[in-house]
Amino acid sequence: MNQTVEQLRLVPLFARLEPGDLEKIGTLMYERRYGKGQIIFMEGEPGEALFLLKEGRIKLTRQTEDGREHILHLVNAGEVFAEVVLFDGGGYPATAETMEDCRVGIIRNQDLEQVIAGSPGLALAMLKIMAGRLRAAQEKVMSLALHDAARRVVSTLLRLAEEHGTAGPEGQRINLALTNQELAELAATSRETVNRTLNDLRRRKIIDVSGPQIIIRDRRRLLDTL
Repeated sequence: MNQTVEQLRLVPLFARLEPGDLEKIGTLMYERRYGKGQIIFMEGEPGEALFLLKEGRIKLTRQTEDGREHILHLVNAGEVFAEVVLFDGGGYPATAETMEDCRVGIIRNQDLEQVIAGSPGLALAMLKIMAGRLRAAQEKVMSLALHDAARRVVSTLLRLAEEHGTAGPEGQRINLALTNQELAELAATSRETVNRTLNDLRRRKIIDVSGPQIIIRDRRRLLDTL
């Protein structure tokens, strides 16, 4: 139980709660393990729970009208996801699929609702998290509307570097093992466009590729391509 409470304390959604509230939520959480490539829930299924990723990485995706997969968000350890269903009572707005072996904490909505009823602070924290997600989604929509395909790839690289990057002597490394197809799904474009854009940036020594990871060697020049 102590380990679960400490994990919850590190999550922005729960960080400001009193120890007693954290313990209450900790008693509600149960854990499941998923292998790489497993589906946790599908878009449109009844939304029954809130999830905390304890270990691994998950992608949240939606199907476009032409049947392509579009990645909405990459979930890292310590993040909550599917919290929106707690408020609207509808189905899951996206599909959650593991990108590697994962350990996931699960809290049923009906159990958490009882805790929220007695904790306005938790309700406020959730609203702030969701407001941040909405702002990020709006920025992404603007990027898709205003930028051509190549610039969307660049914009996606910059966003991934901000969210998942670490600085080193060679530049800013994006700590994600993404395929070009997954990068295309994040940028809402084709794999061919991603290949062409990355090759051009690499030729100009703006980025480098180390295995499955991308290194931004010259952030200023990358920004200038937007």
